[in-house]
Parts: sequence; structure tokens; C-alpha cells
Amino acid sequence: MEFIEKLKEIKTKYDEINAQLSDPAIASNQEELIKLSKKRSELEEIVQTFDKYQKVVQDIEDNNFLIENEKDKEIVELAKSELEDLKNQKEELTEKLKSLLIPKDPNDNKNVIMEIRQGTGGEEAALFAADLLRMYTRFAELKGWKHELIDLNESSGLGGIKEAVLSISGKDVYGDLKFESGVHRVQRVPITEASGRIHTSAASVAVLPEVEDVEVEVDPNDIRVDVYRSGGAGGQNVNKVETAIRITHIPTGIVVQCQDERSQLKNRQKAMKVLKARLYDLKLREQTDKIAAQRKSMVKSGDRSEKIRTYNFPQNRVTDHRIGLTLYNLSNILQGDLFELIEKLKIADRAEKLKSE
Repeated sequence: MEFIEKLKEIKTKYDEINAQLSDPAIASNQEELIKLSKKRSELEEIVQTFDKYQKVVQDIEDNNFLIENEKDKEIVELAKSELEDLKNQKEELTEKLKSLLIPKDPNDNKNVIMEIRQGTGGEEAALFAADLLRMYTRFAELKGWKHELIDLNESSGLGGIKEAVLSISGKDVYGDLKFESGVHRVQRVPITEASGRIHTSAASVAVLPEVEDVEVEVDPNDIRVDVYRSGGAGGQNVNKVETAIRITHIPTGIVVQCQDERSQLKNRQKAMKVLKARLYDLKLREQTDKIAAQRKSMVKSGDRSEKIRTYNFPQNRVTDHRIGLTLYNLSNILQGDLFELIEKLKIADRAEKLKSE
């Protein structure tokens, strides 16, 4: 089997790295030590699973030998009863190994910039956008991630939002949140609806991997920076000093603004972080479009124009349309319990990638 040969090569590489790590010359080279330790960590789960696989294969061979050659009937029956379980273990480990061999998305361990915008549906859409903002910040807290609001454009006194931009940082943030990009639809009776009719509204979510300076270069000549006073609810909340920043990337027309901080410098730094994430996302989507033309994926690339999920309040139901999954725990999901939903999306994505291998 071709994939077994690949696994043997990985195990050989893993053993070589272990030998290098025990070399005193490597131990004294901090940079090389970190590099090799990271590589070893990446290979560890594959090698450990392959070791289990090889042991199960050997046990199957041993049991088959006993069945064919042993005279004691009791031992033969025992070997036969164990054989079925061993074959099931082999099948499970084979599937796991195939899944582990799928190349990981290099962006999975990145932090993200998340943008949530009011869609169709007027004030009800703005209220739903605020619900999504609370849902994702609560999920971040449950995961132990750090989240920070970069920009917030409120809709009215009812608590809705036109747009929110936040950064989320922690372990494998993009890997967990990347499938959240798209149009989210809500079906419920709005608080502004006197007759009790169910309305359908929408909000859009964009999840962008945060990038390092080396990954995206922005020519200072390509941007225009405008400084203005932060908006607010009036009175003491309005900033009397021009600290808010708006950056326009002239070649692409991308506009980013930040007014969360009282410092103009901090707002500029945050706005540049968002701009670089958007430019990187633009580059990624151009690459994804080329791939999508060759292979249609079950869990889509996160096209923001595509309706991905419906939140139905009367039925306490959430449906993810990409994988046909329906869960009847809407209230928990809106409180940040996205664990099952995200795990099912990741499983579906891995299964689709396995099919195309």
C-alpha cells in the first residue's frame, strides 16, 4: 500500500529527528532545537498511530497463524473471537492515518480578524449581528482565547450593530473558525413586530487569518490615511481629539477604520493589522477560486455571499446547509456552545479531502 510506504518514511524521519535532538551540538543551538522540536511535534501523532497500526497488523498475523496451526480448540476459538475486534481496530486506524496524512492548512494555527455585518432585514438584522458578536466572543472565552474589539458601528438604541470588527487570538483559532465565513440567516418574531409574524433577516461573517508583516507588504504610497474624531453616544463619550483612523488601500479600494482606542497610534496599528488581513484574504480567495474550479468542496471556502446557516427561534433549531446538519439547541449555541457544530464541519471537511486524495 502506497500510504504505508509514506508512513514508513515519516517514521524514519521521526527517528532521525530524535537522534538529532540528543546531539549535544543541536542542544546548544537554540534556533535549530526549536525548529526540530516543532517538526517532531508535528509528526508525533502520526508515528504513534502508525505504531498502534503495526502492532494490530502483527496481532492479526499471529492470530491467523494460531487458527491455522494450533491443535487446542479453545485457543483457536479465542483467537477467532479476538480476530474480529482486531480487524475493526485495523480499519479504524487506517482511516485515522489517512486523515492524519492530509496536509494541514498552514493558516489553521493563526489568530483571526473577524468582521460581522448587518445584512438584509433592517433593525432586526442589526440585532442579529449583535447576537452573533456575543456568540463568538462567548465561544472565544469558553476556548480560553483572547478577544479584542477593533471597531464597532452601532445601529440604534435597541442594541443592534451595523458592523463589528474584532481580533481573536489563541491556539488554532483560524482552524476552528474558518468555516464561519458566510451569510447567517435568522428566523424569529422581531421585538419591533406587533402582530407576532416571523421575519427572516441576515448578517454576514468574515473570518480572516491574521498575518505577519513578512507575509503582506503594504507600500506606504498605496494607502491614504484620514484622521477624525471618534463617534459615540454623546456627552462625555464623544472623543474631543482626532484619534480615529481610516485607511484606504488605493489599488484595491479596501477601506478600514478603527476608533476603539483613545490613542491615534494604537488605532493606526490596529487598522493596519485589519488591512493586512483583508489583503491576505483577497490573495487567498484568488487562489481558492482556482482550486474550486477544479474541485467542488462540500464545506465551501467561506464565500461571504453564500448562505451557510439558519437560526430558527420558534423551533430552537440551527441548520448548517453545507453539511445538512440540524441541531435543536439554538439557545445554547447563541451562548457560545459551538463545539459540536464546529467539530462536525471539520469532520466533513476532512472526509471531503480524503475523497479527493
